[in-house]
Amino acid sequence: GFMEKVTDKKTFRADIFLLIVALIWGSGFVATKNGLNYITPLYMLAFRFGISTILMFLIFFKRVKKATVKDFIAGFIIGVFLYLGFAVQTFALQYTTASKQAFITGTNVVMVPFLYWAVSKEKPDTFDIIAALLCFTGIGILSFEKGFKMGLGDGLTLLCALFYAAHIVAIGHFAPKHDPIILAVFQILWTFILSLISALIFEPVPGPITKEMAFPIVYLAVFGTTFAFLIQNVAQKYTSSTKTAIILSMESVFGSLLSFIILKEPFTFKFLIGCVAILLSIITTETKWSFIRKS
Repeated sequence: GFMEKVTDKKTFRADIFLLIVALIWGSGFVATKNGLNYITPLYMLAFRFGISTILMFLIFFKRVKKATVKDFIAGFIIGVFLYLGFAVQTFALQYTTASKQAFITGTNVVMVPFLYWAVSKEKPDTFDIIAALLCFTGIGILSFEKGFKMGLGDGLTLLCALFYAAHIVAIGHFAPKHDPIILAVFQILWTFILSLISALIFEPVPGPITKEMAFPIVYLAVFGTTFAFLIQNVAQKYTSSTKTAIILSMESVFGSLLSFIILKEPFTFKFLIGCVAILLSIITTETKWSFIRKS
């Protein structure tokens, strides 16, 4: 009895922490949308991941010293997908609302089983297929403008979700063979390097740093990147992947709610229906509704 209670407490605490991560990532859509008024997308990522890289190296200096060439390469591969996801997402946010983007980004969990299939030959199950259909119906309802065309921002966000899915599959591939913290440090380092290089090539040098510009960047670097990735790594020790993913998929819900509250984005019936479909698809693919069937 007593030991079980202790583990339950740890699991509960891990779940609460993951919910905080989902809330932070949800708020990240709002912070990014605000930040884009003052700074271009790639420089924003370069600053965000640059600060985060420094923090990670300071916190885990001893661990990083033990890293091998293999760790470095695995971190690079994961980092490339993370960078592509973030770069496309941040760019796309200029052309769509933060609330729509929050939901479309959430569809990456539905893509994961299909990408995993391509890598490992493990077929997606019926739940995954139902989820995919539900999910894309939801995106359709959410994103199609009049005359059945999809907005540029939403189309690009769908591409970003694909990169995030690839990022998750890459972590799944390398994590068993590597220290997850070392992988986290290197993927953030590589995202910083790639963002900086592409910012220098494609974007004008930012003007003087202002309060409006600094706040979203520091917030995203400290909480949205350093804090969130670390909590996720630690929390997953104490709770199941399925639970992790359901809780983290709340990111889309928080992202939209905060966009309505803070950015005063329009809330429509069409939006509601689209989001419900996407949310159901995320829960379907993540849990296969086992939490209902078990009890």
